[in-house]
Amino acid sequence: MIIDTATSTLLICVFLAGCATAPATRQSVQPPQTQYDAILTSQSGSQLSINQLARELASADVVVIGEYHGHHGAHLLQSLLQSALYQQRPQQVLTMEQFSVDEQPEIERYLAGTTGEAELIADTDAWPNYTASYRPLVEFARTHDLPVIAANAPASTVRCVGRQGPEYLDRLSAGERKRLADNAFADTPAYREKFFAVMTAGHGGAGTNARLENTYRAQLLRDNTMAAQVIRALQAYPGHQVIHVTGTFHAEERLGMVAALETRRPELDVAVISPVFWQNDDTLPDLTRDNRSKGDFLYFLQPLPEEYKDQDRHREALMQRFHNATETTCD
Repeated sequence: MIIDTATSTLLICVFLAGCATAPATRQSVQPPQTQYDAILTSQSGSQLSINQLARELASADVVVIGEYHGHHGAHLLQSLLQSALYQQRPQQVLTMEQFSVDEQPEIERYLAGTTGEAELIADTDAWPNYTASYRPLVEFARTHDLPVIAANAPASTVRCVGRQGPEYLDRLSAGERKRLADNAFADTPAYREKFFAVMTAGHGGAGTNARLENTYRAQLLRDNTMAAQVIRALQAYPGHQVIHVTGTFHAEERLGMVAALETRRPELDVAVISPVFWQNDDTLPDLTRDNRSKGDFLYFLQPLPEEYKDQDRHREALMQRFHNATETTCD
């Protein structure tokens, strides 16, 4: 593969500290060239290396790294940043959307060396892209004897709330309910507006129905449980820095789990790193200006292949993430 001078400089800056962080110009920055590339910036548009970003984040109590699920560049950046932050603050805890709170015992067994990775994947029903995307994070924590905390609400509970509404929680045992967040459906007007705008895309955003309301409650259950788990991690490991990895929708614009976290613990220093897709006709200054509200720091990625051309099919697929697990019963 032939790499031009500008790209070579960018790659060096990603992995090494000390590269200049002058504001980007329209001529100075090449877009991401592969699905693994990420261009890091501050809100002002200054480019940063991984090590420079880690120094900026060293004092944060919680670092939330948003991701586009399955994007190679997002997962590579998370792994690199986890390692760089460890160099700044080796007292570190990893909390993950990708595991649910009822799966914590299986994680503990794996970290203790009593089960193997295939057993971890089977026992937790790990996400299909675990080995490609999340193995590096868990293995870094395991080899450095760092805690890994399952942060998500149990999938079956989320699905049943999506089907039957928030009253479903009243049917859980005391032990099951204790694992979830108090005030499990706390939200903000801005998050509600954003959620319904996405879910009703192509339909004018007009009106809602019971199914969509329940789907939103299921989303809130995830967000509030993740926030509660981050707080529990901070309480269990005083002085540690928590790295939380999650889908960007749960964190960008400081909504979702970030809003839930800051409502519960407003004194925390929470930093949000959010991904943005770089379109062919975009420039870094324009992208930064248009997206700076998404996070304290941004990283720009090559777009993923388009999943859907039919917006109705896309909307239905989003809905079915909460409702399409036929093996789950809510009786």
